[in-house]
Amino acid sequence: MRIRKKKWAEPELSVCDFFVKNPEEYAGKWQSAFKKEQPLVLEIGCGKGSFAGQLALENPDKNIIALDIKIDMLGVGRRTIVKMFEESGKTQDDITNLLLVRYNVEQLDKIIKPEDEIERLYINFCNPWPRAKHKKRRLTYYKKLEMYKSFLKKDAEIRFKTDDDELFDESLEYFEQSGYEILYLTRDLHASDVKDNIETEHEKMFSAEGIKIKYCISRQK
Repeated sequence: MRIRKKKWAEPELSVCDFFVKNPEEYAGKWQSAFKKEQPLVLEIGCGKGSFAGQLALENPDKNIIALDIKIDMLGVGRRTIVKMFEESGKTQDDITNLLLVRYNVEQLDKIIKPEDEIERLYINFCNPWPRAKHKKRRLTYYKKLEMYKSFLKKDAEIRFKTDDDELFDESLEYFEQSGYEILYLTRDLHASDVKDNIETEHEKMFSAEGIKIKYCISRQK
């Protein structure tokens, strides 16, 4: 997702209690970054933050790391999350189970280690990178799936959503190639029996255009 430069983003994040300024310091000990120790969940490519914010509100018993490479996007995410908490009757001080992190997913295994034991990974509407020479950049590409294994717990799930048919079909092949099994699959999420879906900004936009949302849950065999 492209986003215009936000001059206020970095200054606001610099004084944000739930923005991690030096994620390398927490490699292998992410639990210590949260107020209390509880299962760790990771969203990569968190965008404007509405998914992570709602996930945190609905799951106070989970610690959520929301990661994106763009500082401007994370700035928008901070404002989105604060607004969501305030609208639910809470304050910024109640945002204790969610951390925003700026990092390049290509080097994710430098800051998330086996000791962190991520229990669930969310990949929502990532860039489909349709050109053949760019497909290795996909967040579901088999080499990245291999990297995720290094910090996912043995029974951890990867939950993946997209509007893109080609990306979805080829991602299913990546999962198989990397030794993951598909636990659940639907090519029309909103007509499925999934009860715990949280809609993202992209999801609402694509659904309004009549595009069906593809969704799957996988884990290591």
